[in-house]
Amino acid sequence: MPDSPAPCGFLLVDKPAGPTSHDVVEDARKRLHTMEIGHTGTLDPPATGLLVLAIGRATAVLQFLDWDKAYRGTARLGVETDTLDATGRVVASRPVTCNADQAAAAFRALAGTRRQRAPMVSAVKVKGKRLHVLARQGKVVDRPERVVTVHRAEVVRVALPDVEFDADVSSGTYVRVLAEEAGRALGCGAHLRALRRTRVGPFRVEDAMKPSEIDASRLRPPAEALAHLPEFALEEGQAQAVSHGRAVRWAGSGLVRMTFGGKLVAVGEGDGKVAKPRRVFPEGL
Repeated sequence: MPDSPAPCGFLLVDKPAGPTSHDVVEDARKRLHTMEIGHTGTLDPPATGLLVLAIGRATAVLQFLDWDKAYRGTARLGVETDTLDATGRVVASRPVTCNADQAAAAFRALAGTRRQRAPMVSAVKVKGKRLHVLARQGKVVDRPERVVTVHRAEVVRVALPDVEFDADVSSGTYVRVLAEEAGRALGCGAHLRALRRTRVGPFRVEDAMKPSEIDASRLRPPAEALAHLPEFALEEGQAQAVSHGRAVRWAGSGLVRMTFGGKLVAVGEGDGKVAKPRRVFPEGL
């Protein structure tokens, strides 16, 4: 019998609290019998919610994805920890003197673009060392900053000292840093008590499966992940040219999905005159 085709596509997994994102990836590798799995962003072990895994040749499109993400978090006012979340050691406690309206206003004020520094307990690497490893060694180092955007921060429920909120943010945003910022603005400090990722780009946690349900039959087509890009439906001659890495006439600009017969032939980039393939998929995706 011929070998079954290698799995290719995206999996939406609802991570429970406890396991690491790496644990979920390893489980998927065993269930799908492939080592070729990438992801669009990890979750800390206590966090729950959507992990988007790229399987097989679908990992090739990850370089073109810089998705916004959505979260529901719960901040505990009046208590600061060294990790900015509930796993850390309490480093300060202060009375909560704000009312519900003031708390809601502080979280709404998080919306906007800012520079954000990675927490010491995070997976970011500095000089080849992950920050959380350095933190466990008792070391504090200068951490890189990145520009992030909070598109929306809206309070869902206030039951002081807890504030439940939704946040739509750019990729790379640390929600526990946002909780810390709101606590600082309120004068009492805060840490992130709970976190759930509800959306990654076009994918929502309501459509995700449990890790125990991972199966190749649940794969989403790779082209679905690129639905935010305009489509350039190629003619046969154009498709042949693109498959050999040659540019074709196209009046658009920016990244574009280049398709033929419903399959993704390449991701290209246009300059207003031609579109040049940046990544070609000879067998189609």
